[in-house]
Amino acid sequence: MDHSPGFLKIVEEAKPRVTEISLADARRLLSTNQESVLIDVREDTEWANGRAENAVHLGKGILERDIENTFSDKNKTLVMYCGGGYRSILTADVAQKMGYKNVLSLQGGYKALVAAGWKIVK
Repeated sequence: MDHSPGFLKIVEEAKPRVTEISLADARRLLSTNQESVLIDVREDTEWANGRAENAVHLGKGILERDIENTFSDKNKTLVMYCGGGYRSILTADVAQKMGYKNVLSLQGGYKALVAAGWKIVK
């Protein structure tokens, strides 16, 4: 997908404030830290077409509205993913601004999950 220059600019501005995590590190974290959560921030239609097993859906459009009701513990580790790793940077940045302390953005997003053979459900 071709991203617009304005979108790429805001992603690049947010990127230094966000910690990105590799797929291997995310797999290790999610398997060893039972308090960590994988969050799919894609649109409803993307979620319906396939998602990582055990992921929680909080689309980018509703994240700010619903995250505090879904995860009241602001110390919980949240690993966010989108289609390719851009929107998850933006949502991780927003979550941190809302006071969440352990927020990560999955490098490569859903495309990387699929390519690595991660269990995908519909």
